[in-house]
Amino acid sequence: MSAMRDAYHEELEALTERLVEMTRLVRSAMSRGTTALLDADLQLAESVISQDAEVDRIYAELESSIYELMATQQPVAVDLRTVITALRMAADLERMGDLAEHIAKIARMRHPESAIPAELRDTIVEMGAIAENLITKTGSCIASRDTELARELEKDDDDMDRLHRRLFRVLLSKEWSHGIEAAIDVTLAGRYYERYADHAVRVARDVVYLVTGNRPEDVPVV
Repeated sequence: MSAMRDAYHEELEALTERLVEMTRLVRSAMSRGTTALLDADLQLAESVISQDAEVDRIYAELESSIYELMATQQPVAVDLRTVITALRMAADLERMGDLAEHIAKIARMRHPESAIPAELRDTIVEMGAIAENLITKTGSCIASRDTELARELEKDDDDMDRLHRRLFRVLLSKEWSHGIEAAIDVTLAGRYYERYADHAVRVARDVVYLVTGNRPEDVPVV
C-alpha cells in the first residue's frame, strides 16, 4: 500500500514538472515570436509555429494523466486542489503557446516586411520583455508555490495594460500614416501580448488557490 501511495505522490509531482516544462516552452515561443515579429525573421517565425505542437502534446499528456488520477485515486482535500489547478494551469499555458504562435503568424504573413512600424518597435520590445518576465515568474511560482511572487504578477500585468493603451494612442493619432493593414497587425499583436499576460496572472492566481484554498478574483480571458 505504501508503494502505491508513493507512486501516487510521484505522479502528482510529475504534474508540477510538466507544468514548469510548459512555462519554459511558451517563454521560448514568446521570445522567438517577438524577435520574428520585429525583425521579419521568417525562419524563426516558422520554428515557433511548428514547435507549438510540443506544447499541445504535453498538455494532452497532462490532461490524460489528471483524468486517470481522478478516476483511479479519487483525490481529496489538497490533492484534489492540486489536480484541479494543474488542469486549469495547463489549459492557460497551452493558450499562451497559441498566442505566441499567433504573433509568429503575423510575422510570417508580412514577411519580408516587418509588421511593426518604427515608432512602435520600442513598445513591442517592452511588451515582449514583460511577457517573458511574467512567464518566468509563473514557472517559479508553480515550482516553489510562492504566493508572494504570484501576487507580483498583478503589477506586471498592469504594466502590460499600460503599454497596450499606448499602442492604441499611437494607432488613433492623426500622425498614423501606415494604413489599415498595419493598424490591424499592431492591434492584433497588442491584443495577443495582453491576453498572454492575463493567462499568466490566472496561473499565478491558481497557485495562490492551491496553497491557501482561497481563490482570488479571476481575470476574465476571452
